[in-house]
Amino acid sequence: MNTPLAERMRPKTLADYYGQEHLVGPQGSLTQMIKNGVFPSLIFWGPPGTGKTTLAQLLALEKERPFYQLSAINAGVKEIREIIQKAENSGGLFSSKSPILFIDEIHRFSKSQQDSLLNAVEKGIVTLIGATTENPSFEVINALLSRCQVYMLNALTKEELEKILKHALKKDTLLKGYDLKIVETAALLELSGGDARKLLSLLELVLQAQQTKTIELNNALVFETVQTQTVLFDKNGDFHYDIVSAFIKSIRGSDPNAAVYWLARMIEAGEDIKFIARRMLILAAEDIGIANPTALVLANSTFQAVATIGYPEGRILLSECAIYLATSPKSNAAYRAIDTALEKVKATGNLQVPLPLRNAPTQLMKEMGYGTGYKYAHDYENQFAEQEFLPEELKGTKLYEPGGNPKEKNIRDFLKVRWKDKYGY
Repeated sequence: MNTPLAERMRPKTLADYYGQEHLVGPQGSLTQMIKNGVFPSLIFWGPPGTGKTTLAQLLALEKERPFYQLSAINAGVKEIREIIQKAENSGGLFSSKSPILFIDEIHRFSKSQQDSLLNAVEKGIVTLIGATTENPSFEVINALLSRCQVYMLNALTKEELEKILKHALKKDTLLKGYDLKIVETAALLELSGGDARKLLSLLELVLQAQQTKTIELNNALVFETVQTQTVLFDKNGDFHYDIVSAFIKSIRGSDPNAAVYWLARMIEAGEDIKFIARRMLILAAEDIGIANPTALVLANSTFQAVATIGYPEGRILLSECAIYLATSPKSNAAYRAIDTALEKVKATGNLQVPLPLRNAPTQLMKEMGYGTGYKYAHDYENQFAEQEFLPEELKGTKLYEPGGNPKEKNIRDFLKVRWKDKYGY
């Protein structure tokens, strides 16, 4: 299988690097850093495809440093410690030749994973370069952030993307195999969104989708290809939401096999572990609810646990939770109840609280009848005394309709015994 175009065109020197003039231009911060021989640990913060990984690799080459690369998606504390051990064994402590440890998507590391870096960074055993698409102030622990210099990388301009496109067409051997006439580039540039990797991936996708080597590339051809082959191209756009939708609907539909499959698709695509757990937490309340209240407890525990553990071990917790939710009885009764109640509130406005239910902290309020007639449930048999809890205008209004699952059938029976015919249970 051929190496993807974006990888084939990854710059080999800083001279071939496009964009980020404020960092690597003649007066750029990193340019001066290289000249002066000062090289602290760094955090590169910027959108996808702006050259964070490439820049880290080029800095290692410029400084002739050993280069280790980890992805926060599939690396854990074990892998971090192994690299730190290698660095220690190499005798690079406080040396100008100490290895560079590059961690892609460092914001996906849990607190414990980030903690495991602290000692090595502080002692100079490794020079850390972290890449993140998220604000490091919120996603990187303070102790680690204080030991790093943060640099922002900007989305590439259309002019910079044009240069990258021309460079690829001129230099890439496989592209030279096409009889390619470029009529328009606006669609390529627009769809790339300032992402060089996306630009080159899209170009490659369009060319490979054609049945001929003679191609006239225009905006219409680009848009047509993207619409028919989105699956192959965009993991972060509409397709991303399609996968999430399929995952949620599979759980709602009680299919654990499909749920785990779509979960795997999200993990493989690098989806944020907290995003997945958050969606399951919402589903536990919305689609399972009172049919199995334990589901909400488990989903919440999963959310907290994966935020601490991170990848790769967190995948196991996500799988367990997804299977549990998929195989649980379902009810959206609580969800429907609150929405119905909100509609009533909007329709009827601020109705008065019945006098027996009002709080009476002062003598004046008591004299006005606040709290008068209230029946304290614990003073009655079965801790129940029939009385009116809704505003007068909404007497007998049923907002909660129990589902047909065993748990809510019992609830329906309970309410029928208590309220008889009042709410129609």
